[in-house]
Amino acid sequence: MLNKKVEQILNVQVEKEGYSSNLYLAMASWAETMGYEGISNWMHAQAEEEREHMLKLIGYINERGGKAVIPAFDQPPGEYKSVKAMFEQVLEHEQYVSKLINDIVEVCEQEKDYTTNNWIQWFVTEQIEEEASANNILDKLNMLGDGPLYMFDRDIMNMRGEHEE
Repeated sequence: MLNKKVEQILNVQVEKEGYSSNLYLAMASWAETMGYEGISNWMHAQAEEEREHMLKLIGYINERGGKAVIPAFDQPPGEYKSVKAMFEQVLEHEQYVSKLINDIVEVCEQEKDYTTNNWIQWFVTEQIEEEASANNILDKLNMLGDGPLYMFDRDIMNMRGEHEE
């Protein structure tokens, strides 16, 4: 049976992953309306990945005898000052999610839930990759400066981490 404190914090993470999916979907929509097809495709893929994370959490909670709660999500921002500013927000958001995952690890350790602690390590590794991916993209954008983004937009899907499908 899933520990109640662990179940509660995992259900919080269900909402965070769902919000992340919607955030990246909003970013995809903005990029698409600005003519950045490649960036839009990258954000759509990120949105789908976050949705899969949410589903993974829901499945685990229910499988371990808990009850996953399907929450409402706040509306994410729909406008961005620039592509660079949007990716700065991506990095900031992924760092926030990393902190949330670390909080889950801490609760698992406090509650001596070694099974969930072992299971959540997949998310720990995933967050390392997510932050590295966002940093890599920001590095490329910083090299471009205020230059044209045509080639960047065309090539961004090649910058998705190897772990992603």
